[in-house]
Amino acid sequence: MTLVKDAPRTSTSFVIRSDANARVTASRDPFYELMRRLFQDERTAIRAERFLEMILEREASGNPIRTNEWHRLLDEFGVSRSSFYAMRNKLLGAGMITNKKGIYRVSGQFSKDLVDMARWWWVAVLKRDIGGL
Repeated sequence: MTLVKDAPRTSTSFVIRSDANARVTASRDPFYELMRRLFQDERTAIRAERFLEMILEREASGNPIRTNEWHRLLDEFGVSRSSFYAMRNKLLGAGMITNKKGIYRVSGQFSKDLVDMARWWWVAVLKRDIGGL
């Protein structure tokens, strides 16, 4: 049996909206809108947003969140261990965070993957010049 904390974190599902009015940047709270595209449950989206903000704040202060702080994080979010790790694994799978050397950090992999997909779609599918992107 695989524990949730050790489950594969290679990819995740993400909701794409085609309506220009539904763009993340058109939202009053873009971070929340982004999390709602990743998590079906609103409460989990709110927890994930808080977790990311905590990671950013602690990184900026020079005291990053360590993976061995998981007990404190469970208390902070009021969730079970499996719920926390399922949320964390989805953020890892999306490339939004990393877990290297026992430290959580925000990652640029999510952005790189989206840019890669956008470029491929623009050039390979739409047959447009990359300069027009």
